[in-house]
Amino acid sequence: MLRLTQSPTDPDFIQNPYGFYDRARAEGDIFWWEDYDMPMAVSFRSVNALLRDRRFGREPVEPIAFPDHLAPFYAVEAHSMLELEAPRHTRLRKLVLRAFTSRRIAGLGPEIDALAHQLIDAFPGGNFDLLPAFATRIPVIIICRLLGVPEDMADDLARWSNAMVSMYQARRARAVEDKAVAATESFVAFLRDYVDQRRDDPRDDLISELIAAEAEGEKLSSDELISTCILLLNAGHEATVHAMAIVVKTLLEQQTPASALAPDARDATIEETLRFDPPLHMFTRYVYEKTVLYGQNFNRGDKIGLLLGGANRDPDVWDDPDDFDPQRPIKPNTSFGAGAHFCIGAPLARLELARALPILFDRCPNLRLTAPPQFGNVYHFHGLERLMVRC
Repeated sequence: MLRLTQSPTDPDFIQNPYGFYDRARAEGDIFWWEDYDMPMAVSFRSVNALLRDRRFGREPVEPIAFPDHLAPFYAVEAHSMLELEAPRHTRLRKLVLRAFTSRRIAGLGPEIDALAHQLIDAFPGGNFDLLPAFATRIPVIIICRLLGVPEDMADDLARWSNAMVSMYQARRARAVEDKAVAATESFVAFLRDYVDQRRDDPRDDLISELIAAEAEGEKLSSDELISTCILLLNAGHEATVHAMAIVVKTLLEQQTPASALAPDARDATIEETLRFDPPLHMFTRYVYEKTVLYGQNFNRGDKIGLLLGGANRDPDVWDDPDDFDPQRPIKPNTSFGAGAHFCIGAPLARLELARALPILFDRCPNLRLTAPPQFGNVYHFHGLERLMVRC
């Protein structure tokens, strides 16, 4: 197995990890990433297969050992769909899908349109950062409305979410952990009180639906409900914020014509952007049974990384994968995962991108970058620090 060293916090890697992926993929489907002390799947076929293979999963074989100061964070993780496998994952996902319906998601389209116009109306006249002015606001506000959380909590929720997901980033250190724990405790306290209010006063929102949802006679427990709400709030906007900013960056840098966001072309353009530069680059899986995969031996309890960013630029699947081509025929990519853990929020993310971005470029036909965009030190996520523009 090829062994490679590459710090995931190296500034050059943060700005462009694709050369490293290419080096790794040229030698096979799986390599050993020394900095993570872990094998990594980097080709499309290996990543796609591992996402779907039930011999690999998110739930650890043995309970995770953690220091006492992280207990509040892992108490929430213990009930998160993202970290579970069947039968608990199946049960929780089924309950959430009862409330997270395609009808409910599609009905948000006009609200996304109106919010996009409202935010654009408030753009300043000179240079400004599109991230807080547009790319962050739409996913955060929409997920608040969907869940039924007060919109005036949006800034708090975004701050708590950013702190919590930092636990999955390569830059994780004690200061990051302390912020994550503080955010977790604030998040849980807010939701516990808010869920109690909704139990007594149900509304037409997702939290009320989750409280009422039943499958085979079972409801979500209070801890499961709170963890699920936190997961939906975190996942419901974190990656979409990155994706929305990256789409704008890519379209501007590539001088993509406005026609790429016309109704008959926008879906292909958005899928190509998600393939070309996805907002999440790595996910991990545990091995559940001894097996041989692509010539490599795996034992129960081993851990393997899946490099979504590398899989999406596999030349065995896409011609000229390093070229951005909005007219490229749509093929499945790994940006939203696959299999049992396929992103439950993917339809909402795609809807937000498909509705908000055409409005942005239509309302701001002279939109242009005013400073080179820089990616932040957030690997295994992939997101911009800022996106300075002028209309």
